[in-house]
Amino acid sequence: MSYVEKIQAPGPKKILALDGGGIRGMMTVEILCGIEGMLRKALGRGEDFVLADFFDYVAGTSTGAIIATCISLGMPAARIRDFYVSNGREMFDKAFLLNRFRYRYEDDRLAEKLREVVGASTNFGSDRLRTLLLIVLRNATTDSPWPLSNNPGAAYNDPGRSDSNLNLPLWQLVRASTAAPVYFPPEVIRLKDKEFIYVDGGVTTYNNPAFIAFLMATIEPYNLNWPAGEDDMLLVSIGTGTSPDANADLSPQDMNILFNATRIPSALMFAALNEQDFLCRTFGKCLAGDELDREVGTMIGKKGPMPKKLFTYLRYNAELTGKGLAALGLPDIVPENVQRLDSLEYIDDLQRIGRAVAAQKLDVEHFRPFVRP
Repeated sequence: MSYVEKIQAPGPKKILALDGGGIRGMMTVEILCGIEGMLRKALGRGEDFVLADFFDYVAGTSTGAIIATCISLGMPAARIRDFYVSNGREMFDKAFLLNRFRYRYEDDRLAEKLREVVGASTNFGSDRLRTLLLIVLRNATTDSPWPLSNNPGAAYNDPGRSDSNLNLPLWQLVRASTAAPVYFPPEVIRLKDKEFIYVDGGVTTYNNPAFIAFLMATIEPYNLNWPAGEDDMLLVSIGTGTSPDANADLSPQDMNILFNATRIPSALMFAALNEQDFLCRTFGKCLAGDELDREVGTMIGKKGPMPKKLFTYLRYNAELTGKGLAALGLPDIVPENVQRLDSLEYIDDLQRIGRAVAAQKLDVEHFRPFVRP
């Protein structure tokens, strides 16, 4: 079934939203492997079943955009895992010396790998995509977030337009969503007769794209108009880890220009994803998720401002602290080794964390109402 057919197909809609977080997306991939295997078992399907067969709309920011695109293209989760394991270190290629003061990594390898896996000639409106796809970028030229969907009914997706978003190269949109300031150079994309500069969507409020994906699926201006309701929509959101005590020993003297340049992107990501997660738990029926804070808890079973919940919500993440890792049965992992967005030497540990989250937190009963043979 094509993604255009999925838009109009009857029955509940399923949305998957994937956070940004650099190489920590390796955790996301392992959780997705767990979900895919669980759904195969529930449906009595084999390896021919992939996540694109279950989800109707997949959203991603930064590293989440890479994974979301691979899912939408119909790649099995195990193949996405192989892609990250084989290419993670190469994609984060150290920048040449003359560029070191501007960017930490060179983007040539990343762009090359994206062209290989996505296809150099595949555009955003390609029929190779098996789901609706949402990629979050930030337009630095206009100083605005740019959540971009391949929804054929969207205002700027008319294929008759000379500047139709559906004609843009898919690999370049994904590359733009991963252009984290300080880490990678920005991406320049030409729209009609003007060039725009784009950077990582993680420096917008949509590093966790779950709630914006819900809005783009339901509110009138986006022209999808899917029905809302806890029985009508499932929203699955997957994070790349949090580290609330990462700066426990911080002093004011430490906060110099270099410190702020390297820490602000991740601080913005954490604040944004936490807000989006809170909104989803408030307006959705939350069945899975760690404690947000000591005041509101998990929000599981709690009332919101609406008389009825607008969707069923599942959130999977890990706390990358000593306490959080011990709770996952991984006390041997050093928190500082897996907290960075470029923890390239500890991919194996990130995989172990993702597998532990899947083993402890996935429950097929949460998916059961949306599993149709």
